[in-house]
Amino acid sequence: MKNTKDNQLFDRRAAAADARAALLKAYQAARVADGPARTARIAERALITAAREERRLERERQKQEEHACAAAEAAEIQAAADAAAMAAAEARENAEKARLARLVEDEAARKAARDLRYANRKARRG
Repeated sequence: MKNTKDNQLFDRRAAAADARAALLKAYQAARVADGPARTARIAERALITAAREERRLERERQKQEEHACAAAEAAEIQAAADAAAMAAAEARENAEKARLARLVEDEAARKAARDLRYANRKARRG
């Protein structure tokens, strides 16, 4: 016959509930006992986090300084290149003016030589 009262199941369920209650009680007791150490660990973690953030900010500041220095150097190089380009353009302009001046002088000298030849020829005939 079948046993109408199933004590085994009831016993197992009660034992499991007691075990859970014991675990919960042990956890709460450990938490209370571990309070000062836990607080110290939390404070230590906060200090570590603050130091890490400080180092990150320092790295960021250094990167910004490096970028500013690089930008300043690039601006100086650009200014030097612009000055060199201006000087080269001015030199080309001066060379062109000098060439034109020589052309005008040469033309004037040729004209003067031609006029002199013409005057000499007139003087011989005349």
